[in-house]
Amino acid sequence: MSLAIDGGTPVRKNRLPYGRQDITDADIEAVISVLRSDWLTTGPMVEAFEAEIVRVTGAKYAVAVNSGTAALHAAMAALSIGKGDEIIVAALTFAASSNCVLYQGGTPVFVDIDPATLTINPTEVEKVITPQTRAIVAIDYAGQPADYSALGEIAQKHNLILVADACHAIGGSLDGRSVGSLADLSTFSFHPVKHVTTGEGGAITTDNPEWAAKMRYFRNHGITTDHHQREKTGSWYYEMQLLGYNYRITDFQCALGKSQLQRLPESIKRRKELAAQYDTFFANMPEITVPKVRKGASHAYHLYPVLLNLDRLKVGRRQVFEALRAEGIGVNVHYIPVYWHPYYQKLGYKHGLCPAAEDAYERLLSLPMFAAMSNSDFEDTAAAIEKVISAYRR
Repeated sequence: MSLAIDGGTPVRKNRLPYGRQDITDADIEAVISVLRSDWLTTGPMVEAFEAEIVRVTGAKYAVAVNSGTAALHAAMAALSIGKGDEIIVAALTFAASSNCVLYQGGTPVFVDIDPATLTINPTEVEKVITPQTRAIVAIDYAGQPADYSALGEIAQKHNLILVADACHAIGGSLDGRSVGSLADLSTFSFHPVKHVTTGEGGAITTDNPEWAAKMRYFRNHGITTDHHQREKTGSWYYEMQLLGYNYRITDFQCALGKSQLQRLPESIKRRKELAAQYDTFFANMPEITVPKVRKGASHAYHLYPVLLNLDRLKVGRRQVFEALRAEGIGVNVHYIPVYWHPYYQKLGYKHGLCPAAEDAYERLLSLPMFAAMSNSDFEDTAAAIEKVISAYRR
């Protein structure tokens, strides 16, 4: 059977995306209700959404903002990160995980991943700690919580703050504790490809009341009260206590997020069902390795990444990627090691810094994974993978 990239018939006519939002009538009604209300922003739905995040994560406080990037920035601001401070960051992640350090004038220090799980390697973390190190930013890659037991011991030993970039992992857990309560600060993204969407949006959870208050000021220009709070007290007076940003999220976004959070358990259940189907499919395909799930972890499966064993294939990752997309399967790659980006190269970071992350990047593919994905969609994906791998097998 000829590959579609070579002129053959594709498995699918319409491309299946690697991820997408799932919007129900209940979600739409929740948004419409707020649009008909008196408050479109800084209103009561923001607090209601934050309360729902607290319920889901088990943290004491949640601060909602307008993106996952804003959440990371607010976390760094809460810690008063500044010039001369070093922040340890896993290398295999989206650029926002380290950009937030640069926003504050700090220095990202990239460390390698565990090649088995693709999450930050605690052994590598300990090697780069200096007197200037202030915090560790762990990435819950693809939805699997990082090794917070080991990282917590390291953080406590060296008096560091532990930050979870949990943007992939809401609904996951580790040793019975929910993501969002595993670190000193945890950040979330509500982009449309995530488990829960607000269109664009994010949040930070913490048990520290001072950090929570500071992040609320930070999202609102550094001002101590918002319009809704002043309206309730009948006051016009406000104070700008710090240099903040307009990272506010709207009430109608929060209404969508609150509605979506109520369906999070069924979303996670479906993602796990799909992951189990993938696991079974790949069990007898030596050309592909599936990253391991650590003991005690409940994987949230934002992504389903696989590693190509290139020694068993006649082509590289790019050819497999292009062939699968030609078959109608919208595979993606997560991620280019952050320090490979031209901006970071100009800052002096070099290739070769994190060998395991670099090797993984050269072999990674993210396969379709989202709650609304049907069994038929899975079967198409499996058929396309079998077709492409069979054609390129050594």
